[in-house]
Formats: sequence, structure tokens, C-alpha cells
Amino acid sequence: MVLGTLAIAASLLALDRLFPPDLSRYEARSLEIRDADGRLLRAFTTADGKWRLKATVDDVDPLYLTLLKSYEDKRFDSHTGVDLVAVLRAAEQWISHRRIVSGASTLSMQAARLLEQDRGPRRTLGAKLRQTARALQLEWRYSKAEILSIYLTLAPFGGNIEGVRAASLSYFGKEPKQLTAAEAALLVALPQSPERRRPDRRPAIARAARDVVLARALERGVIPASVASQATQAAAPDRRLAMPFVAPHVAQYLVARAPSASIVTTTLRREIQDAAARLAADERARLNDGADIAIIIIDNKRHSIAAWHGGTFSGRQGQVDLVRARRSPGSTLKPLIYGIAFDDRVAHPDTMIDDVPIRFGEWMPRNFDRAFQGTVSVRYALQQSLNVPAVAMLERVGAQRFLAMLRQAGVSPALPRTGDLGGSLAIGLGGVALSPLELATLYGGLANDGVVVKPRLTMDERDEPGMRLIGASAAWQVTDALANAPMPDGWASLPRSYDGRRTGSRQIAFKTGTSYGFRDAWAAGYSGAYTVVVWVGLADGTPRPGHFGRETALPILLKMFDHLPGELASRPKPPPDTLLVARNADLPPMLRHFRSQAARMTAATATPTRPATGTIFAPAIKPPRILYPPSSVVIDLGADDAIVPLQADGGSGQLRWLIDGKPLPLDRFAKDQKWRPDGPGVTQITVIDSEGRSASAQVRIVSAR
Repeated sequence: MVLGTLAIAASLLALDRLFPPDLSRYEARSLEIRDADGRLLRAFTTADGKWRLKATVDDVDPLYLTLLKSYEDKRFDSHTGVDLVAVLRAAEQWISHRRIVSGASTLSMQAARLLEQDRGPRRTLGAKLRQTARALQLEWRYSKAEILSIYLTLAPFGGNIEGVRAASLSYFGKEPKQLTAAEAALLVALPQSPERRRPDRRPAIARAARDVVLARALERGVIPASVASQATQAAAPDRRLAMPFVAPHVAQYLVARAPSASIVTTTLRREIQDAAARLAADERARLNDGADIAIIIIDNKRHSIAAWHGGTFSGRQGQVDLVRARRSPGSTLKPLIYGIAFDDRVAHPDTMIDDVPIRFGEWMPRNFDRAFQGTVSVRYALQQSLNVPAVAMLERVGAQRFLAMLRQAGVSPALPRTGDLGGSLAIGLGGVALSPLELATLYGGLANDGVVVKPRLTMDERDEPGMRLIGASAAWQVTDALANAPMPDGWASLPRSYDGRRTGSRQIAFKTGTSYGFRDAWAAGYSGAYTVVVWVGLADGTPRPGHFGRETALPILLKMFDHLPGELASRPKPPPDTLLVARNADLPPMLRHFRSQAARMTAATATPTRPATGTIFAPAIKPPRILYPPSSVVIDLGADDAIVPLQADGGSGQLRWLIDGKPLPLDRFAKDQKWRPDGPGVTQITVIDSEGRSASAQVRIVSAR
């Protein structure tokens, strides 16, 4: 007897291992894109065209589970896959009435049938025996909750809807976590005859089936009479709703990036995403030329993307994601140029700079209003977005170095197809192409004390190590200047905090930009908690005369901040090494007045007897010039303690050397400076004299080891 029992058990175990349950239908679920709190943003149909969303017992209202078990399988929690009591009752009724009066199929058997739905007839004796065996097998292998999850995910609800979550979203527009009694009863009834009882086609039949479920629940004491009465009086849905379609550009991007995933949880926050989409729709309705709007929002503390609205434009290949589309950024890169100059200690916000006609090679930049302001502070030049001072500052920083630093920070500026390798100073005025996402990444670095961190889009992404673009004090100086940038016309100043700065509920530093031909209007801004970038324009790049960043994009940015969660308006304290002065005269002499190389060359070639207005005469001493190492040279380290001598001539006063923007320790008693490279790579070497004049060389360090 014992041996026979063991033999049977061994045989069943072997069969279980040889023919395990096929969970492929259960695992072939719709791809779900969720927000940071796990709420569905968008789903995609399966390969066979079904809406099939994973559902567990934790995803549905407890009342639904109670009604389901009461109606379908009241002994589900106690039987082992087959309800013998129900089987005997069904057999007796069949013998007495010579027809099937009630079935004996348990939820475990239904789960087994749903897993093998495409395998022949369902109501034959062989099919019932196979379902019984599979139900027992499921009970051996899985918990009751896991078996219920199979049923809740695969149960048919009419058309291409499978699973209780897809059904609840399609018929009620909500997740099944908080169903009413009427809604729960309807979802219990539909799988019995999903096509015949479809609410969107036969609402009366669906309602009658729902009421049967409620009556049985009342009869068995599952729900009180008051609940049953109220539920039967409730209207049944008579139409099918669209599935959630939130953040479609993000969803499409993630599908292409991770097509095999079943659930992707993003860092998007549904309330912020919805607010951005609503604001973009409202503002787009105000535009009279069909222009579109893109908005990207970064959570500065989490280094994650909180909202991503890519516009509404659709092309031949579907929707165009304007958050990732590269366009000319106009003047929005100017704060980064000034930040690098502040970090190099060649300029200060209170440094005076000349906004006068200056020719840089064959190019003479002009301001937006075609006028010039004369001598102004760097702070004012940045706030007013003056072009000549920005180009002069980029000339000092170095266009190629500036682009290299942006690339090191993780963005990829696209250069125009003119053979320019990055040496053009026009990049400071929008002569490159960046996407709103890339610009937001850079401005997030300004909000993060100068450290640029690639923002995460999904919860499973790890924080990448940041790249320091500029020092903390330089970032603070840029923020301090941008926090008082001019408001759009017609806008009153925001409320002011105790220190007199505009804040409202937060302090916002912002910059606007307009590309050549009025094609792109930009606004980029950040507070302590959020970075926001707004782009406005036509997707095909058609010019929009009269539409520019400060009047078109900036109002949208300020409204967007009003829709973001509140934050404290406390002004960040300047880092300890920040040079703070009350007036320009308190600056070191070399920082009191900035003169560009082009201005000095103009002054040097000007006729002394007939000076032009605004001309700056050349100093008697020539600017510094690097003798060694020359630009583009390759230096072989050769040894661990290799030292590179730095030699220069010209210049006035004590020369200072900078390696990749960082000053070397000053040796006042040595004629030449010495530098020990950290390792292989491309390095920018700069020498600056006491008047702020500089020269740079880019060298490559290699190691023979």
C-alpha cells in the first residue's frame, strides 16, 4: 500500500516536471508605462492585439474578490484545485435534469483553461480532465494569490479586453482598486459570457447579469441588503473608454529603448505631467499660427525627470517628440559661458565690459535691438542678454573648449553643416543645436552648484556620477544674476522676500533665447527644487516674426512654476570662496574691466590721431603668448613623475596658469611654471596676465606604458 502510494506520487511528480504549466499567455502581457507612484500612464496591446494588464489581488478592491469567490468558487480558499462538493452536486443535477444545471469549474480550473485557451474545444470531457489536472498542478506549484493573479490577468471581458484591470479602465476609467459594488458585480459577471454581455453593445444584458451576481451575494450574506439595493439601481456603462494616454512621447521612447519589458516605472510625476500638458494646451490655443510647445521639468534633488511634454505635432512617421528635437538655443547658453569665465577668474559679475561695435574677424555681432549699451557690468550684460559682451567672453573662454566641456557634461551640441569644427564664436548666440532635454540637463547643473548630472527617466536607472562644469561659486554668481532678469512686458514683479529678491513661493533664476529668424523661442529657469525648459515654435522650423523668448516662452515658464509644488524661498548662501564686493572699485585691478582680444586688436590697429568712438587703445605691453607647450602638441609622459615646463612671454604683471580652467598654485619666485599631468588625455592650458589678457593651448598627453 505504502509502495503503491509512493509510486503514484513519484509518477505525478515526474509528470509535473515533464509537463509544467505553460505560462506564456500569462507572461505575454501589455507593456505598461507607469509614473513614479506606479500609476498607469500608457499601455500597449500585446502581439495578438489584446489589452492584457497584469493584475494581482493587491490591485483590486477586496469587495470584488469577495463577490468573485461568492459567485464563481465559494470554497476557493480551502479546496486543492477541484471542489468535490461542487462536482457531486453538478453530477446529481445532470442525472436528474438530463442537462447541465450548474458547473463545477473552480477558479483554479478556469485559470488553467485561460492558460491553454487556444488548445482545442473547452467543454469536452477530455478538456475538463485536462483542466482538472492542470488546476491540481497549479495548486501544487503556486499560492492561492498567484493563481488568482492568473485569472485576474487573463479573464475575458469582451472584444480585445483581458484581465480585470484592462476591463475596469475600459468601462469605468479607473483602476479596480476602489470599485463600487455595482462595478465589481459587473466585472464578476462579464467573463461568463464576455461577448454576449458586453456593456458597450448590450448594456441591458450586462446590467441583468450584474444584478444576478448581486442577488446571489445578498442570498449568501456577502453584502447587506442596502448595498445590494443601491447597486442594482446604479446605471451600467454603455460605452467603452479609451485607455490612459499620458506622456505618449516618453512611452514611445521607452518602448524603443526597452521593447522586451512588461512594466516600466518612470520617474514622471502624474500631477506635474498633467499640469504641463494642460498648460501647453491652454497656451497653444492662444497662439494664432499653429505653433507647438515642448516642456521638460527636472526634479533637482532626485536628478530625475518629473514631466516630459513633447508637443502635439505628428509627421509621416507618427508623433514628433519636440523634447528631444535639436534646435538652435539662441542666447540660452550665455549663462554657461559667463559661468566658465567666472570659474576661470577672468571676469566677475561686477566686472565692467564694453558693449560697443567690435569686429571678431569678419563678423560683427549686434544686439537684438540693433543698439549698443556702452560700458556695462557683466551682471547687466547677462541679464539683458547683450550679444557683444557674450561673444567677447566666449572668445576668452575658447569656443572649442566650451563645446568640449558641454560634451563632457553629457550633451551633444550639433554644429551647422558648414565645415565648422567648433571654433566659431557664433555658438554663443545659438550657432549650435540642442534639444530641450539637453538644455534642461545643463541648467540642472547650474541648480546643482555647477555639477551636471544626467537626469534619470526610469526608477531602475542608477544615479550617474556628475560632471563638474563650473565651480560652486561661479554657479552661485550666475544664479544671483539670473534671479533678477527682466520680466516679460506687462508682467508685474513677483512678490519679494525679506532680502528684496523676486520669489513668490520660490526663487527662480531664468534666461530666455530666440534663434535666428524667430524660429525658436526659449525659456530656461530653475529654482532650488525644479528646472524647467520651455520651447515654442513650429516643428518644421518655419520663422515666426515677432515671437521671441522673453514674450513668448517666458510667460509659460513662469506659469509652469506656479503649477509646481511649493518650496521654501530661502536664498542659497554663497560658497565660502565666492568673491563678494560692494562695488567695482573693490575688485582686484585685473577684474575691474574686461577687454576682449578683438577689442585690443582693434585698438592696436586704430589710427591714433583719429580715434573712433568706443575705441580701446592697445597697451604698451603685448598680450601673453604661450611658448611651451605649443598648441596641438603631443606630450609623452614617459615616467610617473613627468613634469611639463610652462613657458610664456609678454603679458603684464604676474602670469597665472590654468589647467582645464583650474589655476595652478602660484610660485612668485619662479620664472616659469611647472605642471605634473594627472594622466593621459586632452588638456586645455591657459595663461592670464594681471590685465586679464590670456592665451590658450590645447595639448594631448599620452603614456608609452
